[in-house]
Amino acid sequence: MPHRAAAYEILKAVLDRRQPMDEAFSRLTRELPVRDRAFARALVALALRRKGEIDAVIDACLGRPLPPSARGVRHVLAIGLTQAFYMGTSPHAVSSTSVALARDKGFFRQSGLVNAVIRRVQRDPSAFDSVRRKAANLPDWLLASWTSAYGEETARRIAGALLAEPPLDISLRNPAEAEDWAARLEATVLPTGSLRLRPAGPLEELPGFAGGAWWVQDAAAALPARLFGDVAGKRVLDLCAAPGGKTLQLAAAGANVTALDRSAARLDRLRENLARTGLAAEIVAADAAAWTPPEPFDAVLMDAPCSATGTLRRHPDAAWIKSPADVASLAETQKRLLADAARLVKPGGTLVYCVCSLQPEEETAAPPPGFAPAPISAAEIGGWDFALRPDGALRTLPCHLPDAGGLDGFFAARFRRG
Repeated sequence: MPHRAAAYEILKAVLDRRQPMDEAFSRLTRELPVRDRAFARALVALALRRKGEIDAVIDACLGRPLPPSARGVRHVLAIGLTQAFYMGTSPHAVSSTSVALARDKGFFRQSGLVNAVIRRVQRDPSAFDSVRRKAANLPDWLLASWTSAYGEETARRIAGALLAEPPLDISLRNPAEAEDWAARLEATVLPTGSLRLRPAGPLEELPGFAGGAWWVQDAAAALPARLFGDVAGKRVLDLCAAPGGKTLQLAAAGANVTALDRSAARLDRLRENLARTGLAAEIVAADAAAWTPPEPFDAVLMDAPCSATGTLRRHPDAAWIKSPADVASLAETQKRLLADAARLVKPGGTLVYCVCSLQPEEETAAPPPGFAPAPISAAEIGGWDFALRPDGALRTLPCHLPDAGGLDGFFAARFRRG
């Protein structure tokens, strides 16, 4: 049962200490076999996606709130109920492992309660259908923000899209080989050039991974780097570059790329991706505000740190570790970073600002001083006119492409220096 114990600790790290799921997962599962790691990740992701429903069921079953010392019992119950409702785990396995997990984590006095709740749900799961339907699987502030920004119907569609496991999108080192790799990977070629598939088994075992023929990158995340047009031979700066998907895109397109990030540790992953794909880029570990290159760049891509609410399909933890105060603070940081990016663009050069956020506070369509808007056209993004705003900025939503598996939420605006 080590994978369930790991899932418990990951949930605890995310919900009690507001740690990112990926960070906790990496730290807590490194000793587990690949299959157990995959199970733990799937379990936690589902528990976070369906957190509102699961909390509502737990509340309906508990006669009174748990004491503060037994707060972790909710995590035990969440792990059990996620398996019972959404993973098809056998009833006996759910009840026995839930009780064992409660005892393993020191909740001996509550193990009977855990058993009673699990068995009550298993006796008649449909009795909780109404409770689950009424529950919101997102924090109230987040739903309110989206309703204000996009309207009630679109906010509802976004929330619904976040409940589904997303497909895997990849970008190719050589886009001319798209049809060949699509056949080998049983993938679909999207109009933007990304390949979309639903792999079975570890990612590292897929054809082309070890040889560096492709890298994982959501189709929406692959759009901003395309907005520079032909970059062959141009000097391009990728700011906040790690883990490196956009750096790889630009390098594969023939640009002379400088990848800058303030986190040396995150840049290590970028180096690994460059080595695997055989692509090259200059790597700089520095703060953009304090860094001055020998000369300005033809193009600068500013993928700003953000709330990441556009990636909740893949990172459902972001909904529960971020707050409105975080969004406000990030928006101020983004304004400063955009000003830093602007000074690094040469006259006549192009600046693209993007965030993987759905929050309107983190968008900017106003050009920095000395820049003018450069509206994006549908032809540049595979004809996806649904992703264009009237002001020429790019806005993708998780509910876009519903029949093809959706998209991450991204905003991008393009400016040209006079």
